[in-house]
Amino acid sequence: MPKTTHGPVPTIPPTTPPPSPLAALLASWDERALRSVAGRHWPGADRVLPRLSRAADHGLLWFGAAAGMAVLGGSARSRRAALRGVASLAVASAAINTVGKRAVRRQRPLLDVVPVIRQLKRQPFTSSFPSGHAASAAAFATGVALESRGWGAAVAPVAAAVALSRVYTGVHYPSDVVAGAALGVGAAFAVRGLVPTRSQLPAPGRPHAPAPALPGGEGLTVVVNRASGSSDTAGLVREELPLARVVLCEPQEVGAELEKAADDCRALGVLGGDGTINRAASVAVRRGLPLAVFPGGTLNHFAYDLGIENVHDTCRALTAGDAVRVDLGRFTPGPDGGAPGYFVNTFSLGVYPELVRARERWAPRIGGWPAGVVAAAEVLRGEHQIDAEFEGRRRSLWLLFAGNGIYDQVGPTPGHRRNLADGLLDLRIVHGGRAPGARLLAAALAGPLSRSPVHAAVRMRRVRVNHIAPGTRLAYDGEVAPAPRRLTLDKAVEALTVYRPQALL
Repeated sequence: MPKTTHGPVPTIPPTTPPPSPLAALLASWDERALRSVAGRHWPGADRVLPRLSRAADHGLLWFGAAAGMAVLGGSARSRRAALRGVASLAVASAAINTVGKRAVRRQRPLLDVVPVIRQLKRQPFTSSFPSGHAASAAAFATGVALESRGWGAAVAPVAAAVALSRVYTGVHYPSDVVAGAALGVGAAFAVRGLVPTRSQLPAPGRPHAPAPALPGGEGLTVVVNRASGSSDTAGLVREELPLARVVLCEPQEVGAELEKAADDCRALGVLGGDGTINRAASVAVRRGLPLAVFPGGTLNHFAYDLGIENVHDTCRALTAGDAVRVDLGRFTPGPDGGAPGYFVNTFSLGVYPELVRARERWAPRIGGWPAGVVAAAEVLRGEHQIDAEFEGRRRSLWLLFAGNGIYDQVGPTPGHRRNLADGLLDLRIVHGGRAPGARLLAAALAGPLSRSPVHAAVRMRRVRVNHIAPGTRLAYDGEVAPAPRRLTLDKAVEALTVYRPQALL
């Protein structure tokens, strides 16, 4: 018998299933659209679009755009738009690189139909579907537009050009770009679902209050602190409110000018920082006048928390007569009460007043931010604990902080308030002891409602502090003053009527 040999059984290579009619139709459409774009000539596009496509590699174009918006925009809205655009881009890129490119393996288009002058010098080698460049462009533009319509309108044409460039240079089919753009838009809305935009936040003041509509600023007197309100901003107020009376004064004249303005106006306006706004709020409450706030300081916490970021916001509210009632924090000295002081943002005893004094001493010599660093190092090395009776118990404290309303940010420093009429004080205490820097850091990392041997964070309507040591100083809205022996902290609930547009743009 012939000898048989046993070898490997031959295998039949698997056959690729034919594409479905829908897939075939889409592929045919892609080819026709690609050839149509390749066969057209747009003046200047051969020089611009390939360069724009390369500039968007790794998101560099969008990171540069975000930096430009944050620096040149000069407003909190511009910075928020830039940050939201970058966050949306990051989510889109993560989704494309971890899921999108691996889920669908698609070869890049053949370059024989694309003129050589348009082709990129370095061809991508990853899957063609979906387009990461289109996803990043759409995500960034959508994220920016959700926070700022103006910046969104400026960025959208560039994003569209980047998406088009991917087909124009032959590295993607049109369907790749469409799918990538859809994913990018979805990523921007996903970010908004996690972090709401400013327009989605609830109104920071309640309820709406009656206030006179003053189109053109008729009946409005605006007191401008020259030291904090720039001449450019004052000029913008005059331009948008030609019927308003605008008074420029030096810092030491602000109080007198506010009192004088309150004698013959229907609404009191103020342009300056939080300290200037504090004085105006006190006068407005005593005189029963609505207040129009024009942000002109360095930080503008009260205006921003109110939803006012620029002169135009206040002008819209004045024209429509839109206003809300908000709380004022109040500190009353003496056992039987005395003339109260008010704060629109924060009140503090302990380290912070000393920090403000040290910063003001260094700022004229080395500038604001360096002065803050030097002041912090100087104060934390010294002995600035205060001894006082807090709610009936004798305590040694490094810091007592009271916020006019509840701050979102944790720790003893102010963040953002979503409600300026909640009737509550946001109280943060850092207990005395060794290593003040470590204690302050522990408080900063703690939750907004916490208690420990180092710190405490609670919400209260009234706080009494007695037996404050002589020489102790207090700070409110950036102003520093001697502290009385006894004081009571509480709220003047919905005491101030302030103009604010109903819709935040």
